[in-house]
Amino acid sequence: MLLTVFFLLLSALLIYFSCEYFVNGIEWVGKQFGVSRNATGTVLAAFGTALPESVVTFVAVIFGRDAAQREIGVGAAIGGPLVLATIAYAVVGWALLAHKARQSGPLLSPAAGRRLTSDQKWFMIIFALKAGLGLLAFAYKPWLGVFFLLAYAAYVYQELNTADEGEADDELEALKCRPHERNPSKVWSLLQTGAALVVIFFSSQFFVHQIEAIGPMLGLRPQLVALLLSPIATELPEILNAVIWVRQGKQTLALANISGSMMIQATIPSALGIFFTPWLLEPALAWAALVTMLSIGGLFYLLKREALTAKKISIFGLLYAVFAGGLHFIVR
Repeated sequence: MLLTVFFLLLSALLIYFSCEYFVNGIEWVGKQFGVSRNATGTVLAAFGTALPESVVTFVAVIFGRDAAQREIGVGAAIGGPLVLATIAYAVVGWALLAHKARQSGPLLSPAAGRRLTSDQKWFMIIFALKAGLGLLAFAYKPWLGVFFLLAYAAYVYQELNTADEGEADDELEALKCRPHERNPSKVWSLLQTGAALVVIFFSSQFFVHQIEAIGPMLGLRPQLVALLLSPIATELPEILNAVIWVRQGKQTLALANISGSMMIQATIPSALGIFFTPWLLEPALAWAALVTMLSIGGLFYLLKREALTAKKISIFGLLYAVFAGGLHFIVR
Protein backbone atom coordinates (compact mmCIF):
# COMPACT_ATOMS: atom_id res chain seq x y z
CA MET A 1 0.00 0.00 0.00
CA LEU A 2 2.72 2.49 1.01
CA LEU A 3 4.78 1.62 -2.08
CA THR A 4 1.74 2.17 -4.32
CA VAL A 5 1.07 5.55 -2.71
CA PHE A 6 4.75 6.48 -3.16
CA PHE A 7 4.63 5.63 -6.88
CA LEU A 8 1.33 7.49 -7.18
CA LEU A 9 2.87 10.66 -5.76
CA LEU A 10 6.06 10.21 -7.78
CA SER A 11 4.16 9.89 -11.07
CA ALA A 12 2.02 12.93 -10.16
CA LEU A 13 5.17 14.98 -9.58
CA LEU A 14 6.62 13.80 -12.89
CA ILE A 15 3.44 14.86 -14.67
CA TYR A 16 3.49 18.26 -12.99
CA PHE A 17 7.12 19.06 -13.83
CA SER A 18 6.76 17.77 -17.40
CA CYS A 19 3.66 19.96 -17.75
CA GLU A 20 5.81 22.94 -16.71
CA TYR A 21 8.08 22.20 -19.67
CA PHE A 22 5.14 21.43 -21.94
CA VAL A 23 3.21 24.69 -21.39
CA ASN A 24 6.43 26.68 -21.72
CA GLY A 25 7.36 24.90 -24.94
CA ILE A 26 3.89 24.98 -26.51
CA GLU A 27 3.64 28.75 -25.99
CA TRP A 28 6.92 29.19 -27.87
CA VAL A 29 5.75 26.82 -30.63
CA GLY A 30 2.53 28.79 -31.02
CA LYS A 31 4.38 32.10 -31.19
CA GLN A 32 7.06 30.88 -33.61
CA PHE A 33 4.54 29.30 -36.00
CA GLY A 34 2.15 32.26 -35.94
CA VAL A 35 -0.66 30.52 -34.05
CA SER A 36 -2.94 32.81 -32.02
CA ARG A 37 -2.70 32.55 -28.25
CA ASN A 38 -6.24 31.20 -27.97
CA ALA A 39 -5.60 28.52 -30.61
CA THR A 40 -2.36 27.64 -28.82
CA GLY A 41 -4.54 26.60 -25.89
CA THR A 42 -7.55 25.13 -27.70
CA VAL A 43 -5.67 23.28 -30.45
CA LEU A 44 -1.93 22.83 -29.80
CA ALA A 45 -1.93 22.33 -26.02
CA ALA A 46 -5.24 20.48 -26.04
CA PHE A 47 -4.05 18.02 -28.68
CA GLY A 48 -0.99 17.17 -26.59
CA THR A 49 -2.71 16.85 -23.22
CA ALA A 50 -5.66 14.87 -24.63
CA LEU A 51 -3.26 12.26 -26.01
CA PRO A 52 -3.22 9.86 -23.01
CA GLU A 53 -6.99 9.33 -22.85
CA SER A 54 -7.30 9.24 -26.65
CA VAL A 55 -4.73 6.44 -26.73
CA VAL A 56 -6.74 4.57 -24.07
CA THR A 57 -9.79 4.69 -26.32
CA PHE A 58 -7.81 3.79 -29.44
CA VAL A 59 -6.15 0.75 -27.88
CA ALA A 60 -9.37 -0.43 -26.21
CA VAL A 61 -11.70 -0.24 -29.20
CA ILE A 62 -9.26 -1.51 -31.85
CA PHE A 63 -7.10 -4.01 -29.99
CA GLY A 64 -9.54 -5.07 -27.25
CA ARG A 65 -9.85 -8.87 -27.16
CA ASP A 66 -13.51 -8.89 -26.18
CA ALA A 67 -16.57 -6.65 -25.81
CA ALA A 68 -15.76 -5.85 -22.18
CA GLN A 69 -12.33 -4.44 -23.07
CA ARG A 70 -13.76 -2.42 -25.94
CA GLU A 71 -16.30 -0.92 -23.55
CA ILE A 72 -13.37 0.58 -21.62
CA GLY A 73 -12.82 2.82 -24.64
CA VAL A 74 -16.44 3.93 -24.56
CA GLY A 75 -16.10 4.72 -20.86
CA ALA A 76 -12.97 6.80 -21.50
CA ALA A 77 -14.75 8.77 -24.25
CA ILE A 78 -17.56 9.66 -21.81
CA GLY A 79 -15.61 9.94 -18.55
CA GLY A 80 -12.95 12.33 -19.85
CA PRO A 81 -15.34 15.18 -20.76
CA LEU A 82 -17.15 14.71 -17.43
CA VAL A 83 -13.95 15.32 -15.45
CA LEU A 84 -13.02 18.33 -17.58
CA ALA A 85 -16.53 19.83 -17.35
CA THR A 86 -16.57 19.56 -13.57
CA ILE A 87 -13.23 19.13 -11.80
CA ALA A 88 -10.92 20.78 -14.35
CA TYR A 89 -12.99 23.96 -14.63
CA ALA A 90 -13.40 24.02 -10.84
CA VAL A 91 -9.63 23.74 -10.38
CA VAL A 92 -9.22 26.93 -12.41
CA GLY A 93 -11.62 28.66 -10.02
CA TRP A 94 -9.88 27.28 -6.93
CA ALA A 95 -6.47 28.30 -8.29
CA LEU A 96 -7.75 31.80 -9.05
CA LEU A 97 -9.24 32.15 -5.57
CA ALA A 98 -5.86 31.14 -4.15
CA HIS A 99 -4.33 34.11 -6.03
CA LYS A 100 -6.71 36.84 -4.89
CA ALA A 101 -4.24 39.53 -5.86
CA ARG A 102 -5.02 38.70 -9.49
CA GLN A 103 -8.78 39.02 -9.08
CA SER A 104 -9.17 42.78 -9.39
CA GLY A 105 -10.69 42.49 -12.87
CA PRO A 106 -13.17 40.14 -14.58
CA LEU A 107 -12.35 36.47 -15.02
CA LEU A 108 -12.13 36.81 -18.82
CA SER A 109 -11.94 39.66 -21.31
CA PRO A 110 -15.11 40.15 -23.42
CA ALA A 111 -13.39 38.62 -26.47
CA ALA A 112 -12.14 35.60 -24.52
CA GLY A 113 -15.58 35.19 -22.98
CA ARG A 114 -17.19 35.10 -26.43
CA ARG A 115 -14.72 32.48 -27.64
CA LEU A 116 -15.27 30.28 -24.60
CA THR A 117 -19.04 30.64 -25.05
CA SER A 118 -18.67 29.50 -28.66
CA ASP A 119 -16.59 26.50 -27.52
CA GLN A 120 -19.26 25.45 -25.04
CA LYS A 121 -21.94 25.72 -27.74
CA TRP A 122 -19.87 23.53 -30.09
CA PHE A 123 -19.34 21.00 -27.32
CA MET A 124 -22.96 20.85 -26.17
CA ILE A 125 -24.25 20.15 -29.69
CA ILE A 126 -21.66 17.45 -30.43
CA PHE A 127 -21.81 15.85 -26.99
CA ALA A 128 -25.62 15.74 -27.01
CA LEU A 129 -25.50 14.03 -30.40
CA LYS A 130 -22.97 11.41 -29.31
CA ALA A 131 -24.88 10.73 -26.07
CA GLY A 132 -28.12 10.41 -28.04
CA LEU A 133 -26.50 7.90 -30.40
CA GLY A 134 -25.52 5.89 -27.33
CA LEU A 135 -29.20 5.36 -26.53
CA LEU A 136 -30.15 4.07 -29.98
CA ALA A 137 -29.28 0.99 -32.02
CA PHE A 138 -29.47 0.99 -35.83
CA ALA A 139 -27.54 -0.53 -38.69
CA TYR A 140 -25.75 2.49 -40.18
CA LYS A 141 -24.60 4.03 -36.88
CA PRO A 142 -20.87 3.32 -37.54
CA TRP A 143 -20.95 5.58 -40.58
CA LEU A 144 -21.89 8.54 -38.37
CA GLY A 145 -18.43 8.43 -36.81
CA VAL A 146 -17.25 10.40 -39.86
CA PHE A 147 -19.40 13.33 -38.73
CA PHE A 148 -17.41 13.66 -35.51
CA LEU A 149 -14.09 13.72 -37.38
CA LEU A 150 -15.42 16.41 -39.72
CA ALA A 151 -16.78 18.38 -36.77
CA TYR A 152 -13.37 18.47 -35.12
CA ALA A 153 -11.70 19.46 -38.40
CA ALA A 154 -14.18 22.35 -38.71
CA TYR A 155 -13.50 23.40 -35.12
CA VAL A 156 -9.73 23.39 -35.65
CA TYR A 157 -10.12 25.39 -38.88
CA GLN A 158 -12.19 27.99 -37.05
CA GLU A 159 -9.74 28.24 -34.16
CA LEU A 160 -6.66 28.56 -36.37
CA ASN A 161 -8.30 31.25 -38.48
CA THR A 162 -9.63 33.38 -35.62
CA ALA A 163 -7.25 36.07 -34.45
CA ASP A 164 -6.92 37.17 -30.83
CA GLU A 165 -9.03 40.25 -30.14
CA GLY A 166 -7.89 43.06 -27.91
CA GLU A 167 -5.69 40.97 -25.65
CA ALA A 168 -2.15 41.80 -24.65
CA ASP A 169 0.50 39.48 -26.01
CA ASP A 170 2.26 38.53 -22.77
CA GLU A 171 6.00 38.24 -22.94
CA LEU A 172 6.98 34.60 -22.81
CA GLU A 173 9.26 33.13 -20.20
CA ALA A 174 12.57 31.91 -21.57
CA LEU A 175 12.45 28.45 -23.11
CA LYS A 176 13.41 26.17 -20.24
CA CYS A 177 15.90 24.11 -22.21
CA ARG A 178 17.58 27.29 -23.57
CA PRO A 179 17.21 29.72 -20.63
CA HIS A 180 19.84 32.20 -21.87
CA GLU A 181 18.47 32.63 -25.42
CA ARG A 182 15.92 35.38 -26.05
CA ASN A 183 14.90 33.88 -29.40
CA PRO A 184 15.46 30.11 -29.37
CA SER A 185 15.13 28.21 -32.62
CA LYS A 186 11.97 26.36 -33.58
CA VAL A 187 13.87 23.09 -33.32
CA TRP A 188 14.55 23.58 -29.60
CA SER A 189 10.94 24.59 -28.94
CA LEU A 190 9.64 21.50 -30.72
CA LEU A 191 12.18 19.23 -29.01
CA GLN A 192 11.30 20.50 -25.53
CA THR A 193 7.56 20.23 -26.21
CA GLY A 194 7.86 16.76 -27.71
CA ALA A 195 10.09 15.45 -24.91
CA ALA A 196 7.73 16.84 -22.25
CA LEU A 197 4.79 15.22 -24.04
CA VAL A 198 6.51 11.83 -24.01
CA VAL A 199 7.13 12.11 -20.25
CA ILE A 200 3.51 13.24 -19.69
CA PHE A 201 2.23 10.26 -21.67
CA PHE A 202 4.21 7.57 -19.85
CA SER A 203 3.84 9.22 -16.43
CA SER A 204 0.07 9.43 -16.96
CA GLN A 205 -0.12 5.74 -17.85
CA PHE A 206 1.90 4.89 -14.74
CA PHE A 207 -0.37 7.11 -12.63
CA VAL A 208 -3.47 5.36 -13.98
CA HIS A 209 -1.98 1.95 -13.09
CA GLN A 210 -1.36 3.10 -9.51
CA ILE A 211 -4.95 4.38 -9.27
CA GLU A 212 -6.23 1.03 -10.53
CA ALA A 213 -4.08 -0.76 -7.92
CA ILE A 214 -5.04 1.45 -5.00
CA GLY A 215 -8.80 1.24 -5.67
CA PRO A 216 -9.26 -2.35 -4.48
CA MET A 217 -7.04 -1.59 -1.47
CA LEU A 218 -9.61 1.04 -0.50
CA GLY A 219 -12.45 -1.42 -1.00
CA LEU A 220 -13.68 0.07 -4.29
CA ARG A 221 -15.09 -2.22 -6.94
CA PRO A 222 -13.19 -2.24 -10.27
CA GLN A 223 -16.14 -0.67 -12.12
CA LEU A 224 -16.21 2.23 -9.65
CA VAL A 225 -12.46 2.73 -10.05
CA ALA A 226 -12.85 2.75 -13.84
CA LEU A 227 -15.70 5.28 -13.78
CA LEU A 228 -14.67 7.48 -10.85
CA LEU A 229 -10.89 7.52 -10.44
CA SER A 230 -9.35 6.54 -13.77
CA PRO A 231 -10.87 9.48 -15.73
CA ILE A 232 -9.40 11.91 -13.17
CA ALA A 233 -6.02 10.29 -13.64
CA THR A 234 -6.12 10.55 -17.43
CA GLU A 235 -7.20 14.22 -17.25
CA LEU A 236 -4.42 15.16 -14.83
CA PRO A 237 -2.26 16.84 -17.51
CA GLU A 238 -5.07 19.28 -18.42
CA ILE A 239 -5.73 19.98 -14.75
CA LEU A 240 -2.06 20.63 -13.97
CA ASN A 241 -1.62 22.76 -17.09
CA ALA A 242 -4.52 24.89 -15.83
CA VAL A 243 -2.87 25.31 -12.43
CA ILE A 244 0.42 26.34 -14.04
CA TRP A 245 -1.17 28.87 -16.38
CA VAL A 246 -3.32 30.37 -13.62
CA ARG A 247 -0.22 30.69 -11.45
CA GLN A 248 1.31 32.68 -14.32
CA GLY A 249 -1.79 34.89 -14.58
CA LYS A 250 -2.89 33.31 -17.89
CA GLN A 251 -6.36 32.00 -17.02
CA THR A 252 -7.50 32.52 -20.62
CA LEU A 253 -4.98 29.91 -21.77
CA ALA A 254 -5.98 27.60 -18.90
CA LEU A 255 -9.66 27.71 -19.87
CA ALA A 256 -8.86 27.46 -23.58
CA ASN A 257 -6.81 24.30 -22.96
CA ILE A 258 -9.70 22.68 -21.08
CA SER A 259 -12.34 23.64 -23.65
CA GLY A 260 -10.12 22.51 -26.52
CA SER A 261 -9.43 19.19 -24.81
CA MET A 262 -13.17 18.70 -24.35
CA MET A 263 -13.71 19.25 -28.07
CA ILE A 264 -11.12 16.61 -28.93
CA GLN A 265 -12.67 14.09 -26.57
CA ALA A 266 -16.18 14.82 -27.81
CA THR A 267 -15.10 13.96 -31.35
CA ILE A 268 -11.98 11.81 -31.92
CA PRO A 269 -12.47 9.12 -29.23
CA SER A 270 -16.20 9.17 -29.95
CA ALA A 271 -15.60 8.54 -33.64
CA LEU A 272 -13.37 5.57 -32.78
CA GLY A 273 -15.99 4.19 -30.42
CA ILE A 274 -18.78 4.58 -32.98
CA PHE A 275 -16.64 2.98 -35.71
CA PHE A 276 -15.57 -0.09 -33.74
CA THR A 277 -18.16 -0.71 -30.99
CA PRO A 278 -21.98 -0.81 -30.82
CA TRP A 279 -21.73 2.53 -28.93
CA LEU A 280 -24.55 1.81 -26.49
CA LEU A 281 -24.34 3.58 -23.15
CA GLU A 282 -25.06 1.56 -20.04
CA PRO A 283 -26.89 3.40 -17.20
CA ALA A 284 -23.68 4.54 -15.46
CA LEU A 285 -22.34 6.13 -18.64
CA ALA A 286 -25.70 7.70 -19.46
CA TRP A 287 -25.64 9.25 -15.98
CA ALA A 288 -22.10 10.57 -16.64
CA ALA A 289 -23.29 12.12 -19.91
CA LEU A 290 -26.22 13.81 -18.16
CA VAL A 291 -24.02 15.35 -15.45
CA THR A 292 -21.59 16.56 -18.14
CA MET A 293 -24.41 18.32 -19.99
CA LEU A 294 -25.67 19.90 -16.74
CA SER A 295 -22.22 21.29 -16.00
CA ILE A 296 -21.60 22.69 -19.48
CA GLY A 297 -25.14 24.05 -19.63
CA GLY A 298 -24.52 25.94 -16.38
CA LEU A 299 -21.19 27.28 -17.62
CA PHE A 300 -22.76 28.35 -20.93
CA TYR A 301 -25.51 30.19 -19.04
CA LEU A 302 -23.01 32.11 -16.91
CA LEU A 303 -20.88 32.98 -19.93
CA LYS A 304 -23.88 34.27 -21.90
CA ARG A 305 -24.81 36.52 -18.96
CA GLU A 306 -21.15 37.61 -18.57
CA ALA A 307 -21.45 36.46 -14.96
CA LEU A 308 -18.59 33.95 -14.79
CA THR A 309 -16.41 34.46 -11.73
CA ALA A 310 -13.72 32.41 -10.01
CA LYS A 311 -16.08 31.60 -7.14
CA LYS A 312 -18.90 30.46 -9.44
CA ILE A 313 -16.72 28.30 -11.67
CA SER A 314 -15.19 26.63 -8.62
CA ILE A 315 -18.65 25.35 -7.60
CA PHE A 316 -18.86 23.14 -10.70
CA GLY A 317 -16.59 20.64 -8.97
CA LEU A 318 -19.53 19.72 -6.75
CA LEU A 319 -21.25 18.16 -9.75
CA TYR A 320 -18.60 15.43 -9.74
CA ALA A 321 -19.66 14.62 -6.19
CA VAL A 322 -23.25 14.47 -7.47
CA PHE A 323 -22.10 12.06 -10.16
CA ALA A 324 -20.29 9.91 -7.59
CA GLY A 325 -23.36 9.84 -5.35
CA GLY A 326 -25.63 8.76 -8.20
CA LEU A 327 -23.09 6.21 -9.38
CA HIS A 328 -23.15 4.56 -5.96
CA PHE A 329 -26.82 3.66 -6.49
CA ILE A 330 -26.39 2.65 -10.15
CA VAL A 331 -23.35 0.36 -9.69
CA ARG A 332 -24.40 -2.26 -7.16
